[in-house]
Amino acid sequence: MYWGKYHIGLRTVKTSLAVMCCILVFQLTDRGTPIVATLAAVFALREDLSSSIDFGKSRILGNTIGGFGAFFYYACLRLFQNEAMGQLIFIPLIVAIIISFSIRINNPAGIIGGIATFLFIAFSIPKEESYLYAFNRVIDTFIGTFIAVFWNFVIKSPFERDTNTIENRGIRIKNKEKEIEKLQQELNELKGKEQHE
Repeated sequence: MYWGKYHIGLRTVKTSLAVMCCILVFQLTDRGTPIVATLAAVFALREDLSSSIDFGKSRILGNTIGGFGAFFYYACLRLFQNEAMGQLIFIPLIVAIIISFSIRINNPAGIIGGIATFLFIAFSIPKEESYLYAFNRVIDTFIGTFIAVFWNFVIKSPFERDTNTIENRGIRIKNKEKEIEKLQQELNELKGKEQHE
């Protein structure tokens, strides 16, 4: 679809719908700001369902690691009287740990999301909040990712529909080929019996 000189593709529409749904869910549940959920939805929504699911898994794992990093940071920060000094020491250290751990568990696609989650939580934890704040931001990631995957499941691109059709036809052709082979074997057996008689 074109709007003047601008192309508005199906992925753009699905991304906008996912963001709208995140906002709506947060408004209806009075969950607070939907920033983490909307960002997770935008990151997770890919060109097709299988890519969204694959990327969504990496994103959720990365964000969970980032959330645990935020728990650790929050605990370490409570030991320091000087918050600025704590930020200078612990934030770079935890960023390095998140990167190293993500590579170690073979989740490089989740590094940026994990670090983004960690930094967002680390710099936005209100003074009066507790570990529950970091936990809720990780849950927000799950919400956004699931909404993105939902829209990719509901609205399939024409390419996905064509691919499914081609795959289905390929499966049907293989099944027919097996039937033909079986009939050919039966025919050969009948010919063999006729020759012996």
